[in-house]
Amino acid sequence: MKLIRTQDAAGQVLCHDITQIIRGEKKGPVFRKGHVVREEDIPVLLSVGKDQLYIWEKEEGMLHENEAAEILCRMCRNEHMERSEVKEGKIELTAACDGLLKINRPALKAVNAFGEMMIATVHGDFPVKKGDKLAGTRIIPLVIEEEKMKQAEKLADQPILKLMPFLQKKVGIVTTGNEVYYGRIQDTFTPVIEDKLKEYGGEVCSHVVWNDDHTKITASILEMIEDGADMVICTGGMSVDPDDKTPLAIKNTGARIVSYGAPVLPGAMFLLAYYEKDGKKVPVMGLPGCVMYAKRTIFDLVLPRVMADDEVTAESLAALGEGGLCLSCPVCTFPNCGFGKGA
Repeated sequence: MKLIRTQDAAGQVLCHDITQIIRGEKKGPVFRKGHVVREEDIPVLLSVGKDQLYIWEKEEGMLHENEAAEILCRMCRNEHMERSEVKEGKIELTAACDGLLKINRPALKAVNAFGEMMIATVHGDFPVKKGDKLAGTRIIPLVIEEEKMKQAEKLADQPILKLMPFLQKKVGIVTTGNEVYYGRIQDTFTPVIEDKLKEYGGEVCSHVVWNDDHTKITASILEMIEDGADMVICTGGMSVDPDDKTPLAIKNTGARIVSYGAPVLPGAMFLLAYYEKDGKKVPVMGLPGCVMYAKRTIFDLVLPRVMADDEVTAESLAALGEGGLCLSCPVCTFPNCGFGKGA
């Protein structure tokens, strides 16, 4: 490409988009890359501050910003994603379905640290809706060495982004507690769980209420799994009180305990286990009482992952300690606010 005076640009081909910004009205390209400049275009170009223009001249070994953006897009895009057209050297990716967004964080960091290029994403491990913006890609300069882009591609041998669709899981609910079983109080826990499951397409296939008898709770969990439940949720009885038997009941099923306790408030007494049989892993969760009354808890962090068959590990739960108080924020708009704060 070469630089020329705008007054001399008639008949020349623009090598990048020209952006016009009118406060409160418009921000966008007034002329697109590849546009052949006409005499009547020159006053418009001058009005947007373009006294000089870059005119496209293909140089061996160099890539235009649009060509580089295509490479960055390929490095990110995976199944269940839609891409935009190139606009001002940028390509955006959006979700083609509801699901859980996973990000290869080491690869993302490596590319962004490489220099002269960027990939910006929303927060990973969070649910997204169809049409939500996932990422934007572009290079910083107008042109970049082709070899540098090839080196960047090697930093991500697989797509950096992965969108895992939510699955239509069948869920069994075991409500525990003498106070509910004997009719002393109304069961207000189960409706909360049902509403949260509906957000991700879950369906309650079985529901039982038991007193604080761990043998009955264990038997019900196993029966629900045998009958085809993809997940079992136990409500209540999660504290260290001697009358609370749910953790013992889950352990006695033979399920592999991932964690009893999580560094998130509200939700510290959360229990997660996986019952494994014939190659299938069925999540079994014990929910503390806070899930019944708090707007957002540890359950809201784990549920979307479980609904997308993204296995939750003890390590990933431990990592929730950073930001583990954010859910207590009175203006929290989780999961829409990745920073844990509302506007």
